[in-house]
Amino acid sequence: MIKICFVCTGNTCRSIMAERLMKKYLKDNKILDVKVSSRGLNANGENIAENAKITLKKFKASSANRKSVKLGKLDKDTLYVVMSQSMKDKLPTKKIITIKSLIGHDISDPYGGDEKIYYQTALDILRANEILIDKIKMWRDL
Repeated sequence: MIKICFVCTGNTCRSIMAERLMKKYLKDNKILDVKVSSRGLNANGENIAENAKITLKKFKASSANRKSVKLGKLDKDTLYVVMSQSMKDKLPTKKIITIKSLIGHDISDPYGGDEKIYYQTALDILRANEILIDKIKMWRDL
């Protein structure tokens, strides 16, 4: 079993969208041995952002409400995927990668932005998720 945890600031936009889009991708591709979660460095129990829910619906991923969850103790068996280099610098673990290492740039926080910004964020996340799964498949084949 491979465990992936997406991390952003508040766990109301980027990381929850990454989690839900990855779960949909895994289900659609019948990949059963990857467990996905998300957390926020400064999460405080807010619900998922409304524009994140709207965007997830457009991609036919779950848009159900969920309170944000703060990142707690790090699990040595989990791969953490952060949305920016500055987040990586705050986490004391070797099993961490940035979105930038997958798609060439950080993913800016869309919080408070319009639907168009959230949609573009989701497209970047989708691209990163596909690259990540391809890397995991290659790693398994070694």
